Amino acid sequence: MCLGIPGRIIEITDAANCLAKVDVSGVRRIISVRLLQKDMPQPDDWVLVHVGFAMAKIDETEALLTLAAVKRLGEAYSDELQAFDNSSIV
Repeated sequence: MCLGIPGRIIEITDAANCLAKVDVSGVRRIISVRLLQKDMPQPDDWVLVHVGFAMAKIDETEALLTLAAVKRLGEAYSDELQAFDNSSIV
């Protein structure tokens, strides 16, 4: 199962290539924010992350509620978080 997990933008690392560092439950990775280019996220914005891409901007309340819900999924959440931890954009 693949999930979108909320993450908080830490910094824009490469604006020209639409890359940002995001924190997802303590795991920090560089992701692409190109899909949100028309409404580029900024540090402290929350985004929904799936396979290394920010799919949508979400507000903090929605992010925290979604995190609580996906954590209740148990193994599916753990698997997704581990996949995110093992991923990288080269």
